[in-house]
Amino acid sequence: MHLDPLAIITAFGLIFLAELPDKTMFASLAMGTRMRPLYVWFGTSSAFIVHVAIAVGAGGLLGLLPDWIVKVVSASLFAFGAFMLLRSGGGDDDEDEEIKTVTGFWPVYTTAFMAVFISEWGDLTQITTANLAASNGAWSTAIGSAVALMSVSALALLAGRFIAKRVPLKTVQRIGGLCMLGLAIWAVAEIFV
Repeated sequence: MHLDPLAIITAFGLIFLAELPDKTMFASLAMGTRMRPLYVWFGTSSAFIVHVAIAVGAGGLLGLLPDWIVKVVSASLFAFGAFMLLRSGGGDDDEDEEIKTVTGFWPVYTTAFMAVFISEWGDLTQITTANLAASNGAWSTAIGSAVALMSVSALALLAGRFIAKRVPLKTVQRIGGLCMLGLAIWAVAEIFV
């Protein structure tokens, strides 16, 4: 196993910048307001590691999946997330009511894993990782890409926690729900573009 520091830094830089404005970052931020952030991070990180392994090991696998099916499933997951956030963020009838967060490890982990795992198929970062692995080496690319994706997820979760401390949770959930709804619409629109 040969590790090239320049290839690791290159993969990290490219993937980090590509993932920053990505829908997965916003989904992580939204999930982090309703669920335990550390559990969300474990779920998203696990999904990212699987995607990096797939991209590095079998970049051609992406071509086997029909793009429209991936987009429909991704849109459905974002729509479900939007529904859950908007449902819990709605109704100002009882502001003193304690808002329940999903705290169990496995429900949070599974939700975060599946949201990222399904929505990242054929994503720019996965394609970029496959291309980098072909030219810069599998291990170096895998390390740089995985660390970049996990870092963006952690950054989104920290930002979500920071925002939640300064803005009422119901407002954050409404905004997160609207973002998730927008991402669902975006995923459906991508089917026809």
